[in-house]
Amino acid sequence: MAVLTPGKLRGLATTSSPEGIFTILAVDHRDSLRAVMAPSDPAGVTSDALTHLKLDLIGGLAGDATGVMLEPEYSIPHAAAARVLPGAIGFLAAIEAQGYLGDPTSRMTSLLEGWGVEKAKRTGASGIKLLVLYHPEGGEVTDRQDALISEVIAECARHDIPLFLEPLAYSVVAGMDTGSAEFAATRRRVVIDTVSRLGALGPDVLKVQFPVDTNHESDRTVWQDACEELNAASPVPWALLSGGDPFDLFLEQVEIAGDAGASGFMVGRALWREAVEVQPERRQDVIAEICRPRFARLVEVATAHCRDWAARHEMSAVGDGWYHSY
Repeated sequence: MAVLTPGKLRGLATTSSPEGIFTILAVDHRDSLRAVMAPSDPAGVTSDALTHLKLDLIGGLAGDATGVMLEPEYSIPHAAAARVLPGAIGFLAAIEAQGYLGDPTSRMTSLLEGWGVEKAKRTGASGIKLLVLYHPEGGEVTDRQDALISEVIAECARHDIPLFLEPLAYSVVAGMDTGSAEFAATRRRVVIDTVSRLGALGPDVLKVQFPVDTNHESDRTVWQDACEELNAASPVPWALLSGGDPFDLFLEQVEIAGDAGASGFMVGRALWREAVEVQPERRQDVIAEICRPRFARLVEVATAHCRDWAARHEMSAVGDGWYHSY
């Protein structure tokens, strides 16, 4: 069980509920969001359009969340200036670049140039988010990813801020799509082995894919068994990511993952996709009529089924004069 320093403890507390459940709104998307906004011409989406969309989503939904995932290019200073992020809601700062290096079967993460843990902490971030494409059997690439993750973990420790690590599985077999039946047959093993391997490196929270591809496996008992295996493999708290799944499906996944031991969810497109697909003048209505009720339902399910993240962490001992060595 990891021992938390005061800054990390505070960061986790400010991004979770009093019960220790993460109900986090994810709006740190960049190029992937452009693709949702304009599928036929993602490059044509301007920075201003992207920022205005994010501010609408933050302003309409952040008050119902325990935290918000942001990035520096289109949202962190903008949300502060627009005062759309409530002061009581913490945010996680993404530090990875939008693209990934290498071929599709050998994916390297790069960090956003000119940005990092120290600057994120200076902006008031409660936590750091790092997304990595990851396969535990990727050989040298996996070793290099591990080295990068370890560097970020050390930097987070230096600045006493928690790391929320998000590994996304990919195929090491050329031509095998991650949505295929072939990859689905390996997904459970890949996700769980990844959780075990990366959890041992010492992130504070893992943001995890559902371990079963539900497009290829409909048996709920298999879903539950896989989530329980994942929970047993994780030495740190974990929360479920939505990965663009339909809302009703994600809601069911949150309940199953929570019963297995997850500490909440971090939701993006499954929550707010419809708000992106309408004209800007209709956006606030869609957020109020569709997205907010969805979020309320997710929070209700997570609160009823998920587990306190503190069950997997301990607070460091506090003695007289502790701050001399802090």
